Amino acid sequence: MTEGSNMPDVEAPGQEEEQPAAGAAEEKRSEEEKKENGDSKVTVPEQAAPAPGPGPGQGPGEEEAEFEHPEGGWGWVVMLAAMWCNGSVFGIQNAFGILFLSLLREFGSEHDDDLRFKTAWVGSLSMGMIFFCSPIVSVFTDIFGCRVTAVAGAAVGLVGLLASSFVTSLGPMYFTYGIVFACGCSFAYQPSLVILGHYFKKRLGLVNGIVTAGSSVFTITLPFVLSGLLEKVGLQNTMRVLCILMFILMLAGFTYRPLLPVKATNTRTGSRFPPLSQIFNINIWKSLGYRIWAFGIPAALYGYFVPYVHLMKHVEERFGKDANKEVLLMCIGITSGVGRLIFGRVADYVNGVNKVYLQVASFLVIGLMSMMIPLCHIFGGLIAVCLLMGLFDGCFICIMAPIAFELVGSKDVSQAIGFLLGLMSVPMTVGPPIAGFLRDRLGSYDVAFYLAGIPPIFGGAVLCLIPWVEARRRRKEKEEALNKEQDVTQKMIEHEKALEDAQSRTGESVL
Repeated sequence: MTEGSNMPDVEAPGQEEEQPAAGAAEEKRSEEEKKENGDSKVTVPEQAAPAPGPGPGQGPGEEEAEFEHPEGGWGWVVMLAAMWCNGSVFGIQNAFGILFLSLLREFGSEHDDDLRFKTAWVGSLSMGMIFFCSPIVSVFTDIFGCRVTAVAGAAVGLVGLLASSFVTSLGPMYFTYGIVFACGCSFAYQPSLVILGHYFKKRLGLVNGIVTAGSSVFTITLPFVLSGLLEKVGLQNTMRVLCILMFILMLAGFTYRPLLPVKATNTRTGSRFPPLSQIFNINIWKSLGYRIWAFGIPAALYGYFVPYVHLMKHVEERFGKDANKEVLLMCIGITSGVGRLIFGRVADYVNGVNKVYLQVASFLVIGLMSMMIPLCHIFGGLIAVCLLMGLFDGCFICIMAPIAFELVGSKDVSQAIGFLLGLMSVPMTVGPPIAGFLRDRLGSYDVAFYLAGIPPIFGGAVLCLIPWVEARRRRKEKEEALNKEQDVTQKMIEHEKALEDAQSRTGESVL
């Protein structure tokens, strides 16, 4: 039904006897429908012309009125595949502290002045590239879908890790491990977050908690596995064993069967590719809440990856080489997994963008725990610090996707997550090398860990603005909607009065 026929035709005498409220009521309904849907609807693949996209800050449920999430079924298989993805990608990254010690022994002397700084760049570059590629990955995900993007990414990661096993110096490792392997992991990782929104909505927080707990499981087990492998078969063969994880990840990507309707593209140009406005979605940047989030998260992460890279070496220097340093990564991994499950479920009961307060608490605790690391002169105190750090690390990670859904809606969530991860790449990359540089120059890691605790506290304070901004936006939208409704009502009254005046002038009965 078109909206052009909402008003009755006053020129035709036979139509003046129709009830005037019918046209006005339909006009009101159309206005309310526009207001409610933001002039957008879920498009089905058969439609040729795409509907306009949702406005900034539009809720995730508004454009999905015609789609019902299965909340299970094949989604549980997808959840397990995504869980393996998180585990294999970030389990390897988080266990880089073990590889770091082996790289120091393999490619130089541990007492070289700048060796820690140079070697830390391998792990930092790898972690940074995972996030740096994310905006590009989000575009590929929108165009080619989650399945193709994830499988291709896992294949590239497999090639990069296999090539790293044949490297005999530190220089090529920057390319094979720091760039090729990391780019493949990036293309495999992000679709695992997006595909969950196809199968779950009410349980999205819980499912994200379970999926992100995969990296905790791997973080717990991999340090012990890698230590044994490095001792028995060496660095090169250990990397070849890790290639098995990437091969299974490639197979897991085939389970990402999409459910949400694809975005319709403008086919009038005769091009297979979508328009530039769809490839680079600027809708997400119209939301002030998202802009604050995209600034606050990276600001908090300059010290985030420092403990994962340098904690093992710090323990060796303070407690001796015989200290059971793998236990610390295991403690972080266990409590991080527990935190993801607990806070993922808690997030389902926290309304809207108030979930951000969970991230604020996470950054506050992580910042304080980073500063506590140099103050721990007994190994038990360091275990307690790692337990708390892991718990709130899990809280921060598991609610990333739910907050993105709340801020921009599911239609734009792919690029919203992608651009955020891209912005996170800089602090994740530069933090550990700076810490290594400080250690080389000052002779200890104390100052590095003190400084690593400041950015999370600052970033958490910035995030506190988001609920206030979103509440103000909702009040403004409600006022505008109320004014629109009053205008429609006034137009209805004026229209009815005009009809009555016209009928009274012609002497016709209004009945």
